[in-house]
Amino acid sequence: MSNALEGPTPGFLVWRLSMKWRVAIDRALGPLGLTHAQYSLLGSLLGMQRTGLRPSQRALADHTGLEALYVSKLARSLEAAGLVERAADPADTRAVQLSLTAEGLKVADRAVEIVRRLVDGLLAPLGGLDGPDAEAFTRALTALLDVPVPAVTDPSTEESS
Repeated sequence: MSNALEGPTPGFLVWRLSMKWRVAIDRALGPLGLTHAQYSLLGSLLGMQRTGLRPSQRALADHTGLEALYVSKLARSLEAAGLVERAADPADTRAVQLSLTAEGLKVADRAVEIVRRLVDGLLAPLGGLDGPDAEAFTRALTALLDVPVPAVTDPSTEESS
């Protein structure tokens, strides 16, 4: 008997959903001159800054799940656009701290509102952002994100005993 699933696998569905949302957010934020990745950095930085944090690029990479090198590249492009300031961390000369400029705060606030409305519409089948099904969906996604990625080996490279 086969263990194959009928229809799409959970991994395929997660991939498709993430691509659908990324494209939708890219399109929605295009008029602001932002990509989804830039939004991820700005939105996260906005939230952290509002709690009094001035995160390093490394802390922002850990928070967003983006590679540190990519965060550095995004931060440089956002700095060139006048939205982010990069400064040496006084506690660690190897680290770079990030903060939003006044213009960055305005753009980030607008972007967060645009994305919030978009996600509310995308979650309409679950009752919108505030729906009980969306709450359960968020808990399920959080549970999946909290699981460490297991080490998987290629069975063809394992020695037989």
